[in-house]
Amino acid sequence: MFVRYLPVLIRKMQVDDDLRTDSRFAFEKLAGLSGKVTVVLGAQWGDEGKGKLVDILAQRYNAVGRFNGGANAGHTLVVKGVKFAFHLLPCGMLYPNCSNVIGNGVVVHIPTMLEELKRLDEHKVDYEGRLKISNRAHILFDFHRLIDGAQESHRGKDKIGTTKRGIGPCYSSKMNRNGVRMGTLMEEWDVFVSKYNSLFEYSKARFPDVLNDFDHKAELESFKEYKRILSPMVEDTIYTVNQMITKGKRILAEGANAALLDIDYGTYPAVTSSSTTIGGVSTGLGIAPSRIDCAIGVVKAYTTRVGKGPFPTELEEGDKWGDHMCKVGHEFGTTTGRRRRCGWLDIPLVQYSTMINSYTSLNITKLDILNHIPEILIGTTYVVDGKKLPPGMMPSTLENLKKVEVIYEKLPGWDVDISLCKKYSELPKNAKKYIQRIEELVQCPVSWIGVGPGRHQMLEKIED
Repeated sequence: MFVRYLPVLIRKMQVDDDLRTDSRFAFEKLAGLSGKVTVVLGAQWGDEGKGKLVDILAQRYNAVGRFNGGANAGHTLVVKGVKFAFHLLPCGMLYPNCSNVIGNGVVVHIPTMLEELKRLDEHKVDYEGRLKISNRAHILFDFHRLIDGAQESHRGKDKIGTTKRGIGPCYSSKMNRNGVRMGTLMEEWDVFVSKYNSLFEYSKARFPDVLNDFDHKAELESFKEYKRILSPMVEDTIYTVNQMITKGKRILAEGANAALLDIDYGTYPAVTSSSTTIGGVSTGLGIAPSRIDCAIGVVKAYTTRVGKGPFPTELEEGDKWGDHMCKVGHEFGTTTGRRRRCGWLDIPLVQYSTMINSYTSLNITKLDILNHIPEILIGTTYVVDGKKLPPGMMPSTLENLKKVEVIYEKLPGWDVDISLCKKYSELPKNAKKYIQRIEELVQCPVSWIGVGPGRHQMLEKIED
């Protein structure tokens, strides 16, 4: 049996004086948030709206940590009318009492990160002493980005939809064991120069057409200033984070990308280059699995993906309701601006994601985008070669995923604007049935429901 109703305390941005009340602890315990380490993960193909939940939760954690990916992911936060688009910085940067960690599993393009910090400077957000960058995190160079673009172009019709931000080539350098870490930049300058030049020459030998005209000396020169700026921020974050946990501090781990883009568990090769699932928290932040108390899966009320690859429940461009989801849901990438492909909610995908990550509860986002759709479909079962796949089983190859036929279940929609609802009990009956059916099919409770972009539009699931 799973708990059907999980009340979750959603606080306003300013931390209230009564945060440590008995009711707060009771709410957190019921929602699975009473432990020291909580993880927020994307449960589909990304773009589920993870940043909003992290933003809501971050104020009651001592630190927020990024454990994977790089500037290929993005989330947008709006605070007092000011929009902040973060690609590398953790969401906790907007809270004055929250530390922020860029873990060893992240690949860091320093110019991008400095642009994000500049945005904070412009709006007088004080982050001194609050940003900690792992000395084991790998540096993503501009020539990695050029290689990424060239590789994608060479794939022709087999493009995987990379953001061309250099993520894959940087992880390749890491796995080839000739990458350059942040800690090396902090060492003797001659050591960094030697390793940079070695990596560049290795890369140039493999991609001469791309890198022959690249001014690597100019890039190398820019790192003198980067070293000066970043020196106070780079440290052994593995030790720092574990010391925080030992001392009773609370950590919120923030995932980039999502489960079906995981390098091992995703729809390979149309995936990202890092571990996006719960195991990535251990490898990317240095937190032992036994210290992770809660994992929250963020699920969009429908399904989207960008780039190439099979999409069983896709409503192709031109479909009335697929275009509705795209237009009303503003389904364009934070990082690339690309139109996202849209389709009905894919339950087998979420079941698979739940099996891998063992979610404590789910956050259903963008339920309001389904307003005014008279009949809503849910993809409940995959069929391959005439055989139904059991819940939790996902085809391992794109070829088999292309063969998938989907069995759908129809649910009645609602012809009201649920973005005006202030609490779960105000949702129309059919919207509640939709949420409850997701719980039944996935066998995981829903704790939050997003009905709009604002913080106040994240409803806790509890009946009056």
